Amino acid sequence: MFDIQNEVLEWGGKKLTIETGRVARQAHGSVIATYGGTSVLATVVADREEKKGLDFFPLTVNYQEKAYAAGKIPGGFFKREGRPSEKETLVSRLIDRPIRPLFADGFKCETQVIATVISYDNENDPDIVSLIACSAALTLSGVPFMGPIGAARVGFKDGDFILNPTKEEMETSALDLVVAGTKDAVLMVESEAKELSEEQMLGAVTFGQDNFSQVIDAIISLAEKAAKEPRDFEKKDISDIENKVSSTIKDDLSEAYKEADKQKRTEKIAEIKKNLISELVSDDDEDEDYNESTILSAFKTVEKNIVRNNILDTGERIDGRDLETVRPIQSDVSVLPLTHGSALFTRGETQALVVTTLGTGDDEKFVDGLDETYKERFMLHYNFPPYSVGETGRTGFTGRREIGHGKLAWRALQAVMPEYDDFPYTIRLVSEITESNGSSSMATVCGSSLSMMDAGIPLSKPVAGIAMGLIKEDDRVAVLSDILGDEDHLGDMDFKVAGTNDGITSLQMDIKITGITKDIMETALSQAKNGRIHILKEMANALDKARDTVNSNAPRIETINVPTDKIREVIGAGGKVIREIVEESGAKVDINDDGIVKIASNNAEAIEKALEMINSIVAEPEVGIIYEGKVVKIMDFGAFVNFFGKKDGLVHISQLSTERVNKVTDVVSEGDIVKVKFVGFDRGKVKLSMKNIDQETGEESVSENKKENKKENKKENKKEDKKENKKEDKKEDKKENSDIEKEDS
Repeated sequence: MFDIQNEVLEWGGKKLTIETGRVARQAHGSVIATYGGTSVLATVVADREEKKGLDFFPLTVNYQEKAYAAGKIPGGFFKREGRPSEKETLVSRLIDRPIRPLFADGFKCETQVIATVISYDNENDPDIVSLIACSAALTLSGVPFMGPIGAARVGFKDGDFILNPTKEEMETSALDLVVAGTKDAVLMVESEAKELSEEQMLGAVTFGQDNFSQVIDAIISLAEKAAKEPRDFEKKDISDIENKVSSTIKDDLSEAYKEADKQKRTEKIAEIKKNLISELVSDDDEDEDYNESTILSAFKTVEKNIVRNNILDTGERIDGRDLETVRPIQSDVSVLPLTHGSALFTRGETQALVVTTLGTGDDEKFVDGLDETYKERFMLHYNFPPYSVGETGRTGFTGRREIGHGKLAWRALQAVMPEYDDFPYTIRLVSEITESNGSSSMATVCGSSLSMMDAGIPLSKPVAGIAMGLIKEDDRVAVLSDILGDEDHLGDMDFKVAGTNDGITSLQMDIKITGITKDIMETALSQAKNGRIHILKEMANALDKARDTVNSNAPRIETINVPTDKIREVIGAGGKVIREIVEESGAKVDINDDGIVKIASNNAEAIEKALEMINSIVAEPEVGIIYEGKVVKIMDFGAFVNFFGKKDGLVHISQLSTERVNKVTDVVSEGDIVKVKFVGFDRGKVKLSMKNIDQETGEESVSENKKENKKENKKENKKEDKKENKKEDKKEDKKENSDIEKEDS
């Protein structure tokens, strides 16, 4: 019934199995990849016929996590998986980026790749397994895919690289890098690092590529046994049309690309394109060659050749810069009066307005995925409104690109964030891209760093980012610093590097050709370092370190620790006590299972009031210390006195005075303010005494102390008197305990 084929190999100390022929046999390609206890089902389906009028490759990649994979039931009312989580979106992009450049040029049949996590061992992240499974499924499917690719995760600890570190190993790793590519070249890098050097990052990429080569061999071996026949595909030859388009518009288009201003250049190119379509598109239905889609494809080719050849031939770019110069930078902070922190970072025609908001533990984000639910205290949201590029478009929708760019900036800043104990705030950054002409994600990194320092967040160091580009034609290569939007979509590489003066904190690379060599990467990293340090110097003109205190508009947070056995008392039954503290003080109060209490408010008096109320609950009186208290209850056997915050204690009738007392009310009345000495605890009950306490001064009688000391030192006291005193004391204690028990009952 099943024609099952598989490949098994030891990889990174664990078994990797790639299997086909058992599941999803109607898909054009289907593979289950298992690494450790994590399994991913990858499927590929591609239409047989190309849709007419398309001038792009309609590839869709969807990564989806199923709760059952980790033995969980989804939360929410419907108890089923809903819209994609942030991680699902990010991994979908992670798979898309290295496979897209490997489809045959000109292939435009709608293609869908789906990776489904069907088992998760809470140890091996499914993203690498998904990349391998999708690569294998594409290789088996018969679609014109120039793969396979391999992928690996690389960690770094104590000077050594770690292949596919487990979740536990990642907690102490200084690097989280995912690399994918072929045996000959790298296609994609995604990373987060703790200020590693360019040499270490390049070494990590090389280490990953060397180690995923055996995975590529296994996929090829599986394809030899189970791959479908390759589809017949031949790119349509439109060279004649390209020549016609080139002869028609080359001079005008070359002139348009001498315009440095983006808006003016865009208008000129749009006019050329409009005239070209009007002139060359045929109204004859039988003349399929000269349709609008074909003309636009030819236009892109001519446009690409003009821009690329000009850079390679002259070393001069669209806006007149050389290959390494960074565009002019303007940095401004505190641009918004009422926010907790703000910055406007402008580089050329790219601009980011970044706003920082500080919150309390109540504002932390709950993240519920295949792993356990956890809280995130640092959030960065990136928005790319259509007006930033002078266009109209849909708003209010967070797309994959916005999530991806926001996460890239988040990774770049994570390494310099303060520890929770040093800065117990929840932090949210929002980057509004108000202008865009290349590398808005790196502008977000720069603006975010300035905005947080403006808010008083003690970053260990400022962070800046730069985007690098590549133009490669045969042996001719140009690496570009701080690329424009046109240089991005007409070039071969988008290589983003962020970091401090001392090292790299994040690196992301996407390649549109079949890969780049180690030498090109080395050049790009070196050039990026120079650019990054230049940008940091420009940023320092506005602000070079965090402000000494948080913004006056931000809440103040005080942190104290209470004993874990007192947590229940602070919270109270059903949260009654903590609600009273919040209502009476006006401050926000949050307490965790470790006894860490955070008190937040814009009002210093509210914080002091809350601190006082909490201390009155958790603090303990000291034995032998005299306190002032208020009589709150009179009983036949004594008086209850509120003497230490909310603590009450009993002054037994025998402890009210040195003289014999017949009635408690002969000495005190309810509401009296009295001085009492804390004697200690008896079976958890607080014992107080007013004996020998001067009610005016609050001091203990010295003469009485001397008498008692004298008695203790007289060894010739009669034994009979000692025995009698002991009997009386026992009697008194017994009666006092009996009275307390009556009161309790």
